[in-house]
Amino acid sequence: MSDAGAPDVTEGRDVEPDAEPAAQSAGTVWPAGSTPPAPRAPEPEPGLAPETAYDPYDPGTVDEGEAPESEPEATRATAQEEAEEEAAEAEADARAGWLHGRLEELRRLSRIPGVHLSEEINHVTGRLKKLRHEKRRHDTWITVGIARHKDRPRTRDYIGRIIEGFEELKGDRLRADDPAIVGGLGWFEGRAVVVVGHQKGRDLNEQTEVNFGMARPEGYRKAQRLFALAERLRLPVLTFVDTPGAYPGVAAEEGGQARAIAETMLAMARLTVPVVATVIGEGGSGGALALAVADRVLMQENAVYSVISPEGCAAILWRDREFAPQAAEALRPTASQLLELGVIERVVPEARMGAHHNPDWSAVQVREAIREALTELDALAPAERKALRRQRFRKLGVFSEGGGPFALPATPFGPSMTTASIDRI
Repeated sequence: MSDAGAPDVTEGRDVEPDAEPAAQSAGTVWPAGSTPPAPRAPEPEPGLAPETAYDPYDPGTVDEGEAPESEPEATRATAQEEAEEEAAEAEADARAGWLHGRLEELRRLSRIPGVHLSEEINHVTGRLKKLRHEKRRHDTWITVGIARHKDRPRTRDYIGRIIEGFEELKGDRLRADDPAIVGGLGWFEGRAVVVVGHQKGRDLNEQTEVNFGMARPEGYRKAQRLFALAERLRLPVLTFVDTPGAYPGVAAEEGGQARAIAETMLAMARLTVPVVATVIGEGGSGGALALAVADRVLMQENAVYSVISPEGCAAILWRDREFAPQAAEALRPTASQLLELGVIERVVPEARMGAHHNPDWSAVQVREAIREALTELDALAPAERKALRRQRFRKLGVFSEGGGPFALPATPFGPSMTTASIDRI
């Protein structure tokens, strides 16, 4: 028995000296002269670091109301892409180096009398050729991916960086306005110009609004109206190409899509003012060519420009979109390849792994390229500019007919066209 006023003592059990007293109820009164024990801080869970009080003068602590700074997701993704690309290049280089070393060794051994290694040499040589072929295909397909990157600068981004006082003009004065093509008046380095270009979005809402950069007939008719305005006011025309192609929907075909594209190309061919086109992303099919019948066609380093998308080409030739990388290699759509073919006049450098990694620097490069092109064209008479522009496109490509001993030789398109026939257009 214990006294009523004495604290309860547990009998028959050993109590640790530093054990906490039992939790007191709200009505408990501590004896006079005694102090309630201070609660002991809870033990941290295993694997967790103890909390640290926030000190504004200590950079090692973090305010509870602020989230710790972390690397942006885009930066992490970019670093991962670059790391994967470097790893793939290093692996390919290592394989090529081993094969080259093996080939040299086999050639050295084949000089020994009685040693025949021609079959092995041919095998290693074939593997080297296949490796180079795969590398070209890999590089082309990577360029296609960079040209389609969702963060790549669009036409409005370049207008905001290199065009001052831009005033957008909307509508085709016939049916409606098409946001997939943006155009208007502005100042390029103190000189009034007319600007027309395809516009892509970044997120799904923007892409839906501009129809993924695929213009309808009213968009091309709007471009024709702006070209006529440039001719009337004697203003240079700057175009920006960035589209997978013209919109192939039923409504667009019923609205005269093919005719709208053809008339837009004809309107550009008839201009006597300087015309400079810049491919800033994906230039696909006639939808891209409609804004690229120019005196000078520039192309950014990681842009692509072709008559059809790689997926569309693969679906036609192989009945399988999985062959898109092979189709991309066959189309030769990159800037360096098209420069060799004479399709473009200049490759505009951009930031490593794409213009979206440094849009400001890439815009400066575009500005310089356009300035130099306009300077060259200003030295030509209007009639000469028009004739040279048409001849430029007439001489693109070669053709041949038939096969065997009766085949016609490959002949450029240009020589068969006379000046009189060009002037009649």
